[in-house]
Amino acid sequence: MCAVKAPPSYGYAFVTSHRFMPTGPLTGHIRVPGDKSISHRSLMFGALAVGRSRISGLLEGEDVLATAAALRAMGARIERDGEDWVVDGVGVGGLLQPETALDMGNSGTSTRLLMGLVASHGITAAFTGDASLSKRPMGRVIDPLSTMGASFTPSPGGTLPLMMEGMQPAVPIEYRLPVASAQVKSAVLLAGLNTPGFTTVIEPIPTRDHTERMLRGFGAELTVEEKDGERTIRIHGPADLHPCDIEVPGDPSSAAFFAVAASIVPGSDLVIENVGLNPTRDGIFRVLAQMGANIDKLDEREVGGEPVADLRVRHAALQGIEVDPEIAPSMIDEFPVLFVAAAMASGTTVTSGLDELRVKESDRLSAMAAALSASGVTLEEREDGLVIEGSGGDPLRGTANAPVKTHLDHRIAMSMAIAGLASQGGVEIDDIEPIATSFPNFAALLEAASS
Repeated sequence: MCAVKAPPSYGYAFVTSHRFMPTGPLTGHIRVPGDKSISHRSLMFGALAVGRSRISGLLEGEDVLATAAALRAMGARIERDGEDWVVDGVGVGGLLQPETALDMGNSGTSTRLLMGLVASHGITAAFTGDASLSKRPMGRVIDPLSTMGASFTPSPGGTLPLMMEGMQPAVPIEYRLPVASAQVKSAVLLAGLNTPGFTTVIEPIPTRDHTERMLRGFGAELTVEEKDGERTIRIHGPADLHPCDIEVPGDPSSAAFFAVAASIVPGSDLVIENVGLNPTRDGIFRVLAQMGANIDKLDEREVGGEPVADLRVRHAALQGIEVDPEIAPSMIDEFPVLFVAAAMASGTTVTSGLDELRVKESDRLSAMAAALSASGVTLEEREDGLVIEGSGGDPLRGTANAPVKTHLDHRIAMSMAIAGLASQGGVEIDDIEPIATSFPNFAALLEAASS
């Protein structure tokens, strides 16, 4: 059995716009939904196994459901069974030709990883997405997968919609990542599952390693060597994956919003239960600790090869710091909410090496610079980061006129919602619907923690 555990996700209906107001301390115990990265991979590896896999605590956000729908379209059987999900796989090499385009919604992870799966199968697939996803570049995945034999017809600029044709058998390659990217690494390794011989990925900077951990759990022949700070990952194909029972831990990216909220709202004392603390994902908590955050790990344990703990977070006087750019891969998605923590700290916080944030669901550097400036924060936007002058704990001004533009980006929406808790008159978000892509019960948990 391979296992990793989280609670089931909770539903919450959103209106389009919303003003998040200061509500007082955050207290009590909460559980965030299952880890998104592990949820995506659980479905994919289950679909490539021969037999039935059972997943507990799957994140039921729109991004993960887009992955499930695409895998169904290629032959896997995926359905809810009570609080769990079951996946009847087709085996490596068994993906079928989808009859219609695969709609990825807003999910870049779904798109890039599924492109890797298709690359070494003899099928053709069209990938589409929403307006935000269709602006995101796919070239960094197209390049290595093309070398393996897949062919692509993307839209101008290497974006969606695109058509791709896999190659079976594909060509094994040795690929050095030009930039740190768990998605690119994973796409190449997934293509390697159905490629004869050894497919190798070299990481100059280590990124989140859920793919490697989980592939081993599903029975893949995979090795990882570390030397001089580099990681070399080799996978041997074609692989024969066996089914697994997966328990998904709470998403550290989701927990980060509440860790920042409890840190900046006076009087807060909040326990966030069952948080996955994979060392390639916990950078946000290490940086918050460097800023003076009061975060204790309770009941540390390991479930299915993934470290897990309950986090007790109490209000603390944060100090501005210079964030080491080397830590960026372990918290790249959490920088928007870290910028909010920096806005409430004393002194200056300097971030750099964050070019990747400009090609996420939105240009997150520009979006957060504009949003925080509208709330009265003094900052400088640089090419690869932000320099933020903190308020020293004084409430932010909030937004009195136009609402914050989120650019259909769930992390911008949630980060500025947290800013609203530490403001004078609240922060209005122009569109909170995108939050459902990764954290369907975000507003409901905020209300529960603040009541």
